[in-house]
Amino acid sequence: MIRIGVLGAYRGTSMINYCKASKKAKVVAICDKWSEAIEAQKKNLNDDTITYYDDFEDFIKHDMDAVVLANYANEHAPFAIRCLNLGFHVFSEVLPCQTMKEAIELIETVEKSGKVYAYGENYCYMLAPYEMKKLYKEGKIGEFEYGEGEYIHNCENIWTSLTYGDETHWRNNIYSTFYCTHSLGPIIHITGLRPVFVTGFEGTKNERKLNVGAKIGSFGIEMVLLENGGIVKSIHGGLYKNSVWYSVYGSKGRMESAREDAKAGEVSRIYVNVDGYPGEYGEEKIESYEPKGYADNLDKYFGHGGSDYYCMDQFVKRIQGDDDADIIDIYEAMDMFLPGMFAYRSILKGGIPMEVPNLRDKAVRDKFRNDTMCTDPKVAGEMLIPTFSKGTPDIPDEVYKKQKEQMEKGLENSEYFIAATTQGKIDKESE
Repeated sequence: MIRIGVLGAYRGTSMINYCKASKKAKVVAICDKWSEAIEAQKKNLNDDTITYYDDFEDFIKHDMDAVVLANYANEHAPFAIRCLNLGFHVFSEVLPCQTMKEAIELIETVEKSGKVYAYGENYCYMLAPYEMKKLYKEGKIGEFEYGEGEYIHNCENIWTSLTYGDETHWRNNIYSTFYCTHSLGPIIHITGLRPVFVTGFEGTKNERKLNVGAKIGSFGIEMVLLENGGIVKSIHGGLYKNSVWYSVYGSKGRMESAREDAKAGEVSRIYVNVDGYPGEYGEEKIESYEPKGYADNLDKYFGHGGSDYYCMDQFVKRIQGDDDADIIDIYEAMDMFLPGMFAYRSILKGGIPMEVPNLRDKAVRDKFRNDTMCTDPKVAGEMLIPTFSKGTPDIPDEVYKKQKEQMEKGLENSEYFIAATTQGKIDKESE
């Protein structure tokens, strides 16, 4: 039984629920600075074997095997490094880091520790893109030539529950191409190919973003050249209508997930269009079906199309010694994230292509060891960059005041914490 500690009681709810559902892992400690989160978890879990902490320094003294990092998305690397150095396996939520300096320190800490590091890019484990990976490895559509990934999420109506009215919250201060791995990650995971060059594009500011306190462009695009010459278009951000969609073209055919507006299962349905004779033009054969996951009786209770279950399950399997467990390791995590980082550098330089560093190469690492370029003034120092290419917007204090007032009316309504209400159903299925 793998003993797991969870940092971040709201987003960490899915990981906590996994441990309740699985016979392979158990939550032994939960840490969060928000007392409301701790109290809500105590009430929902009703488990006196779990120890609760409001201080990370106390939390990491707990006797456990692994730590789930579900804290702020721009703070994962420093916490991961601490945990790895203390001998814990680490499951890191999105994103892996926010600077090149952090990326290199994290990679080298993983290498030195010998512990399992798994990047929790759950969209890779959604049923359609996960099936695409299986089919691609079987050669179903041939060699990758072009792909598209979309993660469009208009969060305006839940911004209060996500940012708590805090002007300094990371969601209010990232750049347009930062949160890129939900769109790009599945294409990288399907193909196993490394990105080598990227060009970035930034959506303009809009009133929806400014009205909730977000200082970034409305969306970001990465045009990515992969090592085999294939090209990926990755788009993500806050356009008005949501979309999660993936399409992969190969030398023998195409695979894609259902479009949301088709009302046909979305990322739980896959379409495969290949010729009847491999390598030749023949009768077109189109298949459409909804793949089944190996935990079909449980995954329906987990967020993001059930993928929250599978990424945690693969992490635990790897800790248990299963070398075939399908985790996203530290190098693949950087292949998913660095194109977004360098796409913004491309944007700041007028849209020129930028080389994506291969941090497997130790000589490449040396070029970026002191690179702290980011939008976080606490980390960037003299390398601080604006959240929008034409300058960080100045948003009135009144916007954040209004957000805080809304937060005080019901923090318990956080989008991420609603998952806890399924706990009883999970317990019943696990019996």
